Amino acid sequence: MAENTIVQKPGEARAPGPSYQEAIQRDASQAPAPFLEYSYEFVGDEDIPYTNYTSRDYAVAEFEKMWPKVWQMACREEHIPESGDYHVYDIGQLSAIVTRTSSGVIKGYVNACMHRGTSLKPNGSFGFCETFKCPFHGWEYSLDGKLIDLPESWDFPHASSESHSLNEVQVDTWGGFIFINFDLEAAPLAEYLGVLPKHFEDFGIENRYTETHLCKRLPVNWKAAQEAFMEAYHVKETHAGGREYSEPITTYDIFPDNVNRFIHTVGSANPRMPSQPTEQELLTELWGRRAPGDEEIPEVPEGYTARDVYARIVQKKLGEEYEQDFSGYSTAQTLDSIEYFVFPNFFIFPGLSLPMAYRFRPDPEDPDYSFFDLYFLRPSHPEKAPPHPPDPLILDVDDSYTQAEGLGFLGAVYDQDTSNMAAQTRGFKACARGSQTLGNYQECRIRHLHKRVNDYVQS
Repeated sequence: MAENTIVQKPGEARAPGPSYQEAIQRDASQAPAPFLEYSYEFVGDEDIPYTNYTSRDYAVAEFEKMWPKVWQMACREEHIPESGDYHVYDIGQLSAIVTRTSSGVIKGYVNACMHRGTSLKPNGSFGFCETFKCPFHGWEYSLDGKLIDLPESWDFPHASSESHSLNEVQVDTWGGFIFINFDLEAAPLAEYLGVLPKHFEDFGIENRYTETHLCKRLPVNWKAAQEAFMEAYHVKETHAGGREYSEPITTYDIFPDNVNRFIHTVGSANPRMPSQPTEQELLTELWGRRAPGDEEIPEVPEGYTARDVYARIVQKKLGEEYEQDFSGYSTAQTLDSIEYFVFPNFFIFPGLSLPMAYRFRPDPEDPDYSFFDLYFLRPSHPEKAPPHPPDPLILDVDDSYTQAEGLGFLGAVYDQDTSNMAAQTRGFKACARGSQTLGNYQECRIRHLHKRVNDYVQS
């Protein structure tokens, strides 16, 4: 080793070139303060055993020790806008009914009759009802969860509305999302979300509506499924045509205790590119990937970046489509891939052009499979009622995301994102090494996920 070689400590290495925070300083418009906040944490470099994904015992431990104790996104408020609307959320063997009562309050109940345990509503169902009536013996409950009719009550002197009303689950809302927690002793949602409410103040995420919703079955464990979306390291190899252009400048951040994020640039030059493009070449590339029409590609003015020019175009196009003014959004808010993760299974992208939310859930019977809910959230018109949320498009393992027309060009991108998952599951079981090695920086969010799961499983 050369005498003057600098030895970096684990977790200190970074890609050549500017940080994300430095890169967006070139934008003509200033990004909100949270974009400039940096919160990387080195959380170790030990291998992650593949049994975390493949072991049925490990999956059972998750179902018994973690899923009943964490806050989970069940649905959007728009899914239950009126009294009597309900939405069933299932995780493993657990099931909850989320409903809006006659007074407009959102409540949640364990989806089980207090007589002999029969589910009051089918798994995954949604709709409207005036009461919850058991399909087995007809025990009936009000929207407030009270037992209001017990057929042949003469035989049940030991049962009453005081003793046999529905078991509640914790319910709270943030950003238009409804969260539930089966643990009545769990800390409040606001505490659980950490920095998220503060970081989202400039996005008005509560004023969005669901334009597209699909649910796809994936041939991989739920953790590995969502890990495919937690880093940009895969972009060059997984996404066709990405070698020459897709070198995003990315920040990876971990916020206590349940939130992490990445943000990566769209349309920025990066020193790792084989050759450095001009701003005009960057705009040409952006134009080809997200063609806004047949218009001639504009010139990038002196002192501006391709990102700035294209952001204004996107704002105008989406403004016309959704009849709103988006000119107050910064370039970063408009274009960049802004992805926040809330442990254990919820992602939200608050950006203007990439407005998604993800939810991943384990298959209750087989740790080698999982379910991926993908939502596109669009800005609600301030003076018009948003459309009712669409029913989810159900896709099986081999079905293409391109069946969901609302995804546009991203349908093919999602096909690429999940194309490696069956091979990954096979490799988990075939690899003699028995564990995976993660990058200290680019894959720190994956390690953070496993750390938090272990906090529960090993408790």
